[in-house]
Amino acid sequence: NQLDRSQFRVRIGAGRVLWGEGRAFIPDTFVLPIEYGEGQRGQPGRLEVYPGPLPLIVEVCSRSTGEYDRSVKLRTYRERGDSEIWLLDPYDRTLTRWLRQPDGTYAEETLAGGRVELVGLPGVVVDLDALFAE
Repeated sequence: NQLDRSQFRVRIGAGRVLWGEGRAFIPDTFVLPIEYGEGQRGQPGRLEVYPGPLPLIVEVCSRSTGEYDRSVKLRTYRERGDSEIWLLDPYDRTLTRWLRQPDGTYAEETLAGGRVELVGLPGVVVDLDALFAE
C-alpha cells in the first residue's frame, strides 16, 4: 500500500461529500485526511459526511450513471475545491483527471496508459496499464 495511513484514509462506496444546502454525493472512492475522520471515530452507525475539499475523488463511469457523473458530479467536485478528481472509463480504458491549480481553476488531461502520480498524495502512483488489464 503506497498511501500513508498515518495521514490519509480511503473510503469506497461509503461516506458522503457535501455540496450546497443539505445535499450530498456518495463518490465511488475518495481519500480523506485522517483529521477529517476524527469526528466519526467511535460512533458506529453515524452517517459519514465530509464538507471540506478532499485530496482525491474517483468516479468510475458506468452505462447507467456515466452521464450524471460527467454533467453533475464532476462539476460539483470542482465547485467544492477538491484537489484531484478522476473519472475512470473502463469501456474506453481511459482516465480523465482534473487537477486544481493555485488560482482555483482546473487543468484537465485524459490518459490511456502509463503511470500516474497523484499530486496531493505524495508517493502514490497508479499503473493504468495494470488497472485496465483484462
